Amino acid sequence: MAFSNLWTGDGKNEFSGDLMRYSGDAPKGSMDYLFTELLLWGAAKGYRYLNLGMAPLSGLESHPLAPLWHRMGTLIFRHGEHFYNFEGLRACKQKFRPEWRAKYLAAPRGLGLPTVLLDVSALISGGLRGVLSR
Repeated sequence: MAFSNLWTGDGKNEFSGDLMRYSGDAPKGSMDYLFTELLLWGAAKGYRYLNLGMAPLSGLESHPLAPLWHRMGTLIFRHGEHFYNFEGLRACKQKFRPEWRAKYLAAPRGLGLPTVLLDVSALISGGLRGVLSR
């Protein structure tokens, strides 16, 4: 009904669930159950941390003096559900009270950033068709 592939770190300090999916007919709460089982598995194997991964575009500044890219990212986070479940992903992970850490992406100036973000989205979605078909 649901699965995740795992990345394990050297020294059993941290492991991460990377690609996580569930079927459309999976019972409500299946992903919560999967996360719980991952936590129990990791603890039994001696890992200290489960890395829940990122919640893209969440936590950006949205006040009037925020940088333009922050405001655009916040707009996409709030209204981009057609392309990606930004808010749902953040809410799902938030239930486990993670320690959120900022991640940064270096990109060329000007129109380089939208191009890089489109490339990253295509990688995550299995190609440009995957980005546009959501």
